Amino acid sequence: MRTVGVEEELLLVDAESGDPRALSTAVLALAERRAEGESVFESELHDQQLEFATEPRSAMGDLAEEILRWRAEAAHSAAEAGAAVAALATSPLPVSPSIGEGERYRWLAERFGLTAQEQLTCGCHVHVSVESDEEGVAVLDRVRPWLPVLLALSANSPFWQGQDTSYDSYRSRVWGRWPSAGPVEIFGSADRYHEQVRTLVGTGVLRDEGMIYFDARLSHRYPTVEFRVADVCLDPADPVLLATLARGLVETAARAWRAGEPPEPVPVSALRMAAWQAARSGTGGRLLHPLTLRPEPAGDVLQALLAHVRDALEDSGDLASADKALRDVLTRGTGARTQRELLAGSDSLRTVVTECAARTRG
Repeated sequence: MRTVGVEEELLLVDAESGDPRALSTAVLALAERRAEGESVFESELHDQQLEFATEPRSAMGDLAEEILRWRAEAAHSAAEAGAAVAALATSPLPVSPSIGEGERYRWLAERFGLTAQEQLTCGCHVHVSVESDEEGVAVLDRVRPWLPVLLALSANSPFWQGQDTSYDSYRSRVWGRWPSAGPVEIFGSADRYHEQVRTLVGTGVLRDEGMIYFDARLSHRYPTVEFRVADVCLDPADPVLLATLARGLVETAARAWRAGEPPEPVPVSALRMAAWQAARSGTGGRLLHPLTLRPEPAGDVLQALLAHVRDALEDSGDLASADKALRDVLTRGTGARTQRELLAGSDSLRTVVTECAARTRG
């Protein structure tokens, strides 16, 4: 059974007004004290963010429990600092983000200017274990067409600087400003993958391998494939669904590789179209089908994804729960829909943020 881990980035906000608060240093110190020096929380590029990472898990129930636990712990530590945490991929309210402390963050701010300054975005990263770099690159080559579907499932960033962007995932549009972000070509081998990474770092545009921001990549820290395409999700059930589908995609791709089946030769330009469509409409409209690249109802494309990974999910015992979770998302919508419904009911973006913080706290 492949293990799965999830990293979530959370927004630090004022508990009453909903305004983003630059309190990561204080919250991290409080979290470390609460955990007696072994905190799972880390800083991010901006002081208005907090990140945690789960342990590698084989059972999705264990992963779900851990996500709930660390969201609650983050909320407790933030409350001690006079703030709250919200699982929002962008701030609905206007904000002037502040860059965090440390040489790396200062380098990013100087090197990338406004692009770095405006990157107050919160994502969800899913790590799935692989046996080798060769298997990992074979997986990357074969999951490419399905990554926009994961983006649509996670869409949770309709607002930016106080405005409705008309996108369900505007975070992905902002994140795409980094020079190494987005979909990539088929590599064919681990050697070619690593050669490409060395070439990109060698240009001097990127500081190091940690800035390889592909939609999915080999982790430079763990023996995993890291899916980086998703927004942080408002409903805590959704990162579990993402992890379930990501593991199914990895196992399905690895089996195809071992069977000698080649990856689908989808051009990067078409993948960019599919990612744009997923960011624009989420699960509420049409998506580009990964195999035909033609627009189809989102529900049909989600069912195509489930069918694609069905055998792997049956073998891991996750098929029934994944099927139910997919139907739940289609019924209630993603975080983007929830945020817009909250705004429609209150006519206040501040209420949107404070209600989402309450839901994050659980």
